[in-house]
Amino acid sequence: MSHPHPELTAAPPLPEGGLRVIALGGLGEIGRNMTVFEYAGKLLIVDCGVLFPEENQPGVDVILPDFTSIRDRLDDIVAVVLTHGHEDHIGGVPYLLRERSDIPVVGSKLTLAFLEAKLKEHGIRPRTVRVREGDRRGFGPFDCEFVAVNHSIPDGLAVAIRTGAGMVLHTGDFKMDQFPLDDRITDLRAFARLGEEGVDLFLTDSTNAEVPGFTTSERELNPAIEQVLRTAPRRVIVSSFASHVHRIQQVLDAAHQHGRKVAFVGRSMVRNMGIARDLGYLKVPSGLVVSMKELEKLPDHKITLVCTGSQGEPMAALSRMATRDHVIRVGKGDTVLLASSLIPGNENAIYRVINGLTRWGANVVHKGNAKVHVSGHASAGELVYCYNIVKPRHVMPVHGEWRHLRANGDLAIRTGVDPDRVVIAEDGVVVDLVDGRASITGKVPAGNVYVDGMEVGGVTEASLKDRLTLAEEGVVTVVAIVDADTGALAEAPDFLARGFVHDDTTFESVIPVIEKTLATAAEEGVGDAHQLEKLVARAVGNWAFRTHRRKPLIIPVIIDA
Repeated sequence: MSHPHPELTAAPPLPEGGLRVIALGGLGEIGRNMTVFEYAGKLLIVDCGVLFPEENQPGVDVILPDFTSIRDRLDDIVAVVLTHGHEDHIGGVPYLLRERSDIPVVGSKLTLAFLEAKLKEHGIRPRTVRVREGDRRGFGPFDCEFVAVNHSIPDGLAVAIRTGAGMVLHTGDFKMDQFPLDDRITDLRAFARLGEEGVDLFLTDSTNAEVPGFTTSERELNPAIEQVLRTAPRRVIVSSFASHVHRIQQVLDAAHQHGRKVAFVGRSMVRNMGIARDLGYLKVPSGLVVSMKELEKLPDHKITLVCTGSQGEPMAALSRMATRDHVIRVGKGDTVLLASSLIPGNENAIYRVINGLTRWGANVVHKGNAKVHVSGHASAGELVYCYNIVKPRHVMPVHGEWRHLRANGDLAIRTGVDPDRVVIAEDGVVVDLVDGRASITGKVPAGNVYVDGMEVGGVTEASLKDRLTLAEEGVVTVVAIVDADTGALAEAPDFLARGFVHDDTTFESVIPVIEKTLATAAEEGVGDAHQLEKLVARAVGNWAFRTHRRKPLIIPVIIDA
């Protein structure tokens, strides 16, 4: 298995007739999926998603892939192909189109509908190309064939990219549910046909590579969901991803069966379910879905609410219900159904919401205590089937953290793929397919690009470090009036502290430290206020750590007397 090396340098120019593959996101993390393919001087991008921030990234809205390596080649991009409509695959598109608005965006009907609604909020009208499974389209030197795959959102596609250097098959996110709710199964016949033709590089979804066996069919959730809607004494509040059309269909069917009405809560949920209904992906029995106003007039046992917030996101409807910050007051006798996964990194936030809801008397039904969620990703058994059917020459696991990528690579090797032909890459690693062999040849910048409010890329790792310091260690401002000639304090310094535990006497012991620092500086002829501030900040910082075992952010202000 070839592994990335930290000492990789910039890749050499791509040899003529070679195909270059660079993932700018989605490797080593679950989110911001984006892969750039280069052939004959042109670029094809597959997916452009966002990653949601973790607790150590305060104040960040979303994290984008780093466009640095393609920024001076925007005119070479022939298309952006979207495999499906989840945020971690389409959320970055508005930011890419800000840099060049007329890049053709290729996707299935539902994917483009979700994207267009999102772009409308950004004031962008995209150039779209609608495709469906079985279609084969050329974009510059790339010949793309689209294959149906089953996932936790309808209309998912895998894409086979044929070039003079060979064929790449990219699964997108997929699983092999044999009884999907929409009867649209992953097209293994097409995978087999492409395998016969010869797949030189197989990019496969790694999310569930560590999970043995097969992912449960969505239909097997019907009994548990139906039981909740049948037996709940009062209201039922269901939380799901705003794009999980299949799961919401199951809830609507069960609610209808048991004489309940349904209302959608939350902007993204209302928007996406409206789109899914208009396009025929969500079948809504007439009279079932009503407005919140109409719902309020009904008795509790006739009420079902469908809202967002299944990942414990602080601003989503469910989290706000848990903290009593929402018009819907959850209480005794209410049942909350969390019909979703625990995405790695979100577990604490989700359990916080479950505990909050339970405290108000709700009965919370979730993946941990009932069969109300199945994953949207292929488990190890399904991945192995794919390797045996496709018989790829090289495998490059994508979409997963390190442990998932490694597990997926191991599966490929167990089916007979040569270990030297399994490429485990990270974001920014350059993989070149030349003369039928794939190898790692270098790397390009692929850092995190933070979106904070309207600001893109303004927040850096350093400023996040400052935010964490502020959150965990506090801040101390020192205001000192100094006689520039002698370096002596004109009066005792003022201290303003926030988030740093202190009383009236806390800072007495630091005053001599400041006096000594200023005296030394005067002796050495340092009179520049900026330089003095730096020296004072370091001295006060050292004192804070020695005496209080704390590292607050120090803001020194030196004023000439």
